[in-house]
Amino acid sequence: MEKAKVLFIAQEIIPYLPESHMGTICRYLPQGTQEKGREIRTFMPRYGNVNERRNQLHEVIRLSGMNLIIDDNDHPLIIKVASIQQARMQVYFIDNEDYFQRKFTITDKNNKFFSDNDERAIFFSRGVLETVKKLGWPPDIVHCHGWMSSLVPIYIKKAFKDNPLFSDTKVICSLYNDGFSETLSSDFPKKVKLDGITNKDLALYQDPTYVNLMKAAIDFSDAVIIGDESIHDEIRSYVDKSQKTTLEYQPMDTYIKAYNDFYDKVLGVSK
Repeated sequence: MEKAKVLFIAQEIIPYLPESHMGTICRYLPQGTQEKGREIRTFMPRYGNVNERRNQLHEVIRLSGMNLIIDDNDHPLIIKVASIQQARMQVYFIDNEDYFQRKFTITDKNNKFFSDNDERAIFFSRGVLETVKKLGWPPDIVHCHGWMSSLVPIYIKKAFKDNPLFSDTKVICSLYNDGFSETLSSDFPKKVKLDGITNKDLALYQDPTYVNLMKAAIDFSDAVIIGDESIHDEIRSYVDKSQKTTLEYQPMDTYIKAYNDFYDKVLGVSK
């Protein structure tokens, strides 16, 4: 059997952003997965507070140059890459001057939520999938981490479902305690919509809160991982009602093995 291909789509990864639980998982899980004999690709946003010089990011010209249209506006897609030498792995960064040049991640210096975070999430999710298409790399599993990647499941299952690269892909969504209290823009459903996505698919986005974003991510995922010891109560109960294949929270000393065993389960691979 060919090596399973696992695509990691992460809201944050250390050492590119300050240390966090999610960032730590997204740093060591891809490495551990690769060491278990799987092929990996790893993506995160190129926030403006990622130090390009220190982390030796450089643009991948052959992958850059596409434009993504969001709300009738063209936005150039720039792909950058850096290497984590000791892990022998690369991290791809989704960049765009309009969305990712500011020196912060999700909020400004006064802790104010960016008003265009909705479009930043759309651009990031679509940018990853368009880049994977350009790489011609069909993932067996796509593992999403953080709400910034929460649109990937609907795009894979609806907008990209007829693309042979994604037709057999299993989507796993890790749920964290990474919520926000703001509501995204009222025209969010219109911005998200692509061919293949129906108005019914967009129902939860009519009230685009953090909770509804994650509920939709659960709906369009094949399986769920509880990434933090505690997550939002309403999301936790939605997972339970969904009856999706679920991996409960794993301690940090065993999660890499547990996650990789879970990948086998989701893929239907017998040991």
